[in-house]
Amino acid sequence: MDDQAAGSPQDARSVPVCYRHPDRETGIRCTRCERPICPECMVNASVGFQCPECVSGGTGTGHAPDAAMPRTIAGGTIAADPRLLTKVLLGINVAVFIAVHIRPSLLRDLYLIGEWPPKPFLPTEGVAEGEWYRLVTSMFTHEEIWHIGFNMLSLWWLGGPLEQALGRARYLTLYLISGLAGSALTYLLASGTTASLGASGAIFGLFGATAVLMRRLRYDMRPIIALLVINLIFTFGWSNIAWQAHIGGLVAGVVIGYAMVHAPRERRALVQYGTCALVLALVVLMTLLRTAQLT
Repeated sequence: MDDQAAGSPQDARSVPVCYRHPDRETGIRCTRCERPICPECMVNASVGFQCPECVSGGTGTGHAPDAAMPRTIAGGTIAADPRLLTKVLLGINVAVFIAVHIRPSLLRDLYLIGEWPPKPFLPTEGVAEGEWYRLVTSMFTHEEIWHIGFNMLSLWWLGGPLEQALGRARYLTLYLISGLAGSALTYLLASGTTASLGASGAIFGLFGATAVLMRRLRYDMRPIIALLVINLIFTFGWSNIAWQAHIGGLVAGVVIGYAMVHAPRERRALVQYGTCALVLALVVLMTLLRTAQLT
């Protein structure tokens, strides 16, 4: 029998890779079909781990059908299109950007502002006047092409993997609450007459959650840390950037992301959504405190 040629594909790939994610090396195999699977794909079985196909195909473990459904690392349902919500969020941002440029007067109703006009005039609009919806609308509003371009590229790069890892419901919750935390901290710390807009708070929430997820999966942390440091340098080194939104979103993303991927299996939903509720309650508290100061 001839010796195997040096440098052949089998020799080059000495470590198995996940059959669903060919770019991920793994030492784990499905106990039924023996195909290699990464930590994101493996599903707990009575003995060892199984791949999603063996579990969903009914070859499984004797559990109830709903218990045998393949789950993400955070307990979410594995979707056919792992980027669906990311595409929807990106589409909403782009649609609002186009609408604002078609009708510039619309911008005044969407951006985040505490109170306007300033004293001694009677305040007529702003969050302090009860327009809390601005905490949300400002998350999807951009005025400059470079601003929406940077945020949407970041959303696409970070959002897809997070949506796949967390599941749609958890991913959407992370995005919205991180954005709200950024808006609330901006409202609390910035001047009441300063207008703010953009999805940066939500994007920094995705940065924070991505860092937590990569640490949980024991991936190389250097790329995400370097990217985050560069963004923080721009945050504090560039004028006219609402650093409060970036920091608020980042902190919320780290806290929620940690709860999502580290929650114990038996109390997963309680820990995950309980943490989200606490962060949301803090958002409401900051908004109420600032409103009391301005009024």
